[in-house]
Amino acid sequence: MNWLIFALMTVVTWGVYGAFLHTGQLGMKDAVNGRYKAFLFVGLAYFLTAVLAPLTILLIRGADWNYPKTGMVWSLIAGIAGALGAFCVLLAFGAKGTPPVVMSIVFAGAPVVNALYSIWQHPPAGGVGSIKPQFFLGIILAALGGCLVTYYKPNPPAAKQQQVTAAATKQSGQETKSKPQVPNPKQIPSSKS
Repeated sequence: MNWLIFALMTVVTWGVYGAFLHTGQLGMKDAVNGRYKAFLFVGLAYFLTAVLAPLTILLIRGADWNYPKTGMVWSLIAGIAGALGAFCVLLAFGAKGTPPVVMSIVFAGAPVVNALYSIWQHPPAGGVGSIKPQFFLGIILAALGGCLVTYYKPNPPAAKQQQVTAAATKQSGQETKSKPQVPNPKQIPSSKS
């Protein structure tokens, strides 16, 4: 398969990740611990897809079990970074971040971090000065894109908000009606004639 197909599959799966995770968190019906319960199942999913699946493939292919230390350490660091990022997404949701905003920031910011880290780790042959200005423009546009999507995200339908406001007003009106009316002593007519 072409590498681009796999890249686009990743775009789709990671694109729905935040929304699915938020739905799972809400589905736990636990305002205090729902995000941690959801993350527990994310861990289970990671175990199924990141432990059992590659183990099966390695067994089927008859791979040797030689794991150099450098490869193991960096792979473990990558896994921790990915899991920590997923956990931080949950914490952002718990702090009232919405999936469209949180994930826009994540997916606009991550390529910028990736590009800068990659340059630091593997500098170009001619040094940083040999990098074309279009590269830096791309970084600025990626960051700007994340800001624009976050700032101008569509709001929920106004009708839903009006229904909530109407219900609150109605409930407030009922509470007012149920309170006993105490007359103002200054407004009571005097019995003296």
